[in-house]
Amino acid sequence: MAYTSSSLHLHKNLLLPKPHSSKLSSSRSVAFVPTAKINGVNGHAKKAPVNGKVQINGDGGGKNGVNGKAGAVNGHGKTHINRHDRIHLSVSTGGAGGQDGFGLRVAFQGAPGAYSEFAAKTALPGCDTVPCRAFADALAAVVGGAVDRAILPVESTMEGTTLRNYDLLLRHDLVVVEEINLFVHYCLLAMPGVRAAEVRRVISHPMALAHCGRALARLGVDREPVEDTAGAVEMLRSNRMLDTAAIASPRAADLYGLDVLAHGLQDESWNVTRFLLLSKPSSPVTLPMDAGAKTSMVVAHRGGSMMVVLKVLSAFSSRNISLTKLEVINNDGGGGSGAAGTPVMILDTSARGAPTLRAFPHVLYVDCEGTTADPRVREAIKEIERFAVFVRILGFYAADSNVYDLQ
Repeated sequence: MAYTSSSLHLHKNLLLPKPHSSKLSSSRSVAFVPTAKINGVNGHAKKAPVNGKVQINGDGGGKNGVNGKAGAVNGHGKTHINRHDRIHLSVSTGGAGGQDGFGLRVAFQGAPGAYSEFAAKTALPGCDTVPCRAFADALAAVVGGAVDRAILPVESTMEGTTLRNYDLLLRHDLVVVEEINLFVHYCLLAMPGVRAAEVRRVISHPMALAHCGRALARLGVDREPVEDTAGAVEMLRSNRMLDTAAIASPRAADLYGLDVLAHGLQDESWNVTRFLLLSKPSSPVTLPMDAGAKTSMVVAHRGGSMMVVLKVLSAFSSRNISLTKLEVINNDGGGGSGAAGTPVMILDTSARGAPTLRAFPHVLYVDCEGTTADPRVREAIKEIERFAVFVRILGFYAADSNVYDLQ
C-alpha cells in the first residue's frame, strides 16, 4: 500500500544501543574469513580465534557476556544490556519465559526452522507449530479454527514497522494475546563438508539478504532471493547444492544437519524483531494490576493528522500513562507498493450484524502501558473515542521486556 510512515517511537526494547555478541553456544560453529586481506566484516576487526574459531561479526567468544556480565552457553541464561535482559536459549530446547504452550497449535509463515517458528516456541514452550506458505494463510488458519494462534513479525530495528502484516491484522477479527522480542542472528549454512571457498551463491529471504548486504559483498558471492530463510535451507538440503550457502538461523542448521560456515553475518549487530501472537477473541483476559501489561489499539481519522496526534498524546500524558509505540500512517502516496490514495482497511468488529471492513485515509498505531482494568486507561480511550472517527482495541496482554537470543 502507498503509505507514508512516520514512526514517532518504536518499541522501547528495540531502541537499545548495539551490543557486542556474547559467546556462541552451537557446537557446529565453524566461522571463516574468505581471504587473508579481509580484516573482519562490517567494519569490525577480526577477533583472535577461540579454540580455533573466529566470528564474522561481533566478539569471538569468551566467558564474559555483554558489559562484563556472564553469558549463557548451551542453555538458558541472561546477558544484561543497559539493565534489560537478553536471554540466551539453546538450539535444541528453545522455550523461555512464555506461558505453557502444550496443547496449542501455532501457525507461522515459512518452513520448519524459521525465525517465526522459534519465536512461537519461545513464547509458548511445548506448542505445536504449523508451517504456512504466507502470513495470510497463518491468519486464515486461526479464523478457520485449524490452529489456536498465529504469529506475525510486526517491526524490527533494521526495517521499522512491517505495515503489510499490520494490514492483515486489521482485516481480521483477531486479537493480540502476547508479544515476543527475538534477536535475529544470521548464520551462513552449507552442506556438510562444503568449504567457504567453494561457495559461489547465497540464497535466503530478500530481507535477510539485504540485512547481510555488506558481508555478502565482501565475500564476493551471487545472491538469489527465495520465499523464506528456512525454505532456503530446505532447498539447499533437498537439492544437495554444493556450490550454494543459505542465510538462516542456527536452529535451522541443527534441524537440517548443515554446517555453520559463519555466525553474525548481519550488517547491524543489534538486530531485534518484535512478534505478536494472535488468537480469536475470547472471554476477557484478567491481568493483575501490578503486572507489566500493554494495550494495543488503532485510531482512525480522516484529516488533521498532527492535531489528532497531539490529542492522543494529551489523553495519555494527562493521566500519566506511558506509550511504548505511536506510529502515524498516511495514505498520501508515499511510494509504497500500492496505488497512491489506497485507504487503510480495518474490520469494524463492533458493527451491528456481521463485522464490516471500513476504509480510512489515516490511522495511528498506539501501544500504551496498562490495560482497561486500569480506570486511567479506560478514561483515555473514552476521550480518544470522542474525537476520533474510529477506535479498535487490538488486544491487551502481558508486556515482555526481554529480548530472546538463540545462539
